[in-house]
Amino acid sequence: MVGSQKKSMKIILSIFIILGALYAGFPVLWMILSSFKSNVQVFAWPPTFIDFSFSFDSYIAILSNPEKVRFFINSYCISFIVVALTLVIGIMAAYGFSRFDFPLKGLINTIIISVQAIPPIVLLIPYMSLIVTMKLFNTYWALILTYLIFTLPYCILMTTGYFNTLSTDLDEAVRIDGGSRFTALWRILVPISVPGLVAVGMYTFMQAWNEYLFALVLTKTNNMRTVPVGINLLMGEHTYDWSQMMAMSFLGSLPVLILFLFFQRYFIAGMSAGAVKG
Repeated sequence: MVGSQKKSMKIILSIFIILGALYAGFPVLWMILSSFKSNVQVFAWPPTFIDFSFSFDSYIAILSNPEKVRFFINSYCISFIVVALTLVIGIMAAYGFSRFDFPLKGLINTIIISVQAIPPIVLLIPYMSLIVTMKLFNTYWALILTYLIFTLPYCILMTTGYFNTLSTDLDEAVRIDGGSRFTALWRILVPISVPGLVAVGMYTFMQAWNEYLFALVLTKTNNMRTVPVGINLLMGEHTYDWSQMMAMSFLGSLPVLILFLFFQRYFIAGMSAGAVKG
């Protein structure tokens, strides 16, 4: 009787999981299918789900347009630079918080955490004024420096938690062998912390890649726009090119999807280690 009840519960649970997956995945599947339709087919009633001829016109229109390709180049450049700077600065800051005691350490930690609690839209006008004053408006650095403000606190907190799980004996062993703290950090602790750093890097990339509000406000010309803003530009005054919007949305989702598929093991392990053990 007990075995039968457990089997029934597993079946019911499996059904709910499948229904939840279908509910969550259907909009993504519809987006992909719509990207291969024409605008006429997108608005057809009743809607066609499978029975239609695939058309690559939307993808050709996007990839053959230098202005739209530029959106992707901008997003890649900005996102990768933000990831690199966030990891380098965050690793060094986290090492300091993990291995040293210094005045106002608790207060600085509190400030770092509080930055995560502030809605980005509240900071839009101050950042706009600062960027204009620094004469960085409509440049890569306007977005890179802005995104660092939001990604660094998370990186520092997660990496500090990860470093806290590593014994200080590792540092001492390196110093006994004549190495410096810099050597201990980059040659010992960082390689050991790869799962946590991969998780932080993926989170940072997704934040920079998907950000829309600051990318819209801090840039002026199309040659500096990013993918989220480029998708919005496909909405005309009287008509929306839904087919191209779906195609560009799918192309914009691919980097994050590929990163997660290849690094999900490190991502899950890193998130768990940094959050729970820290």
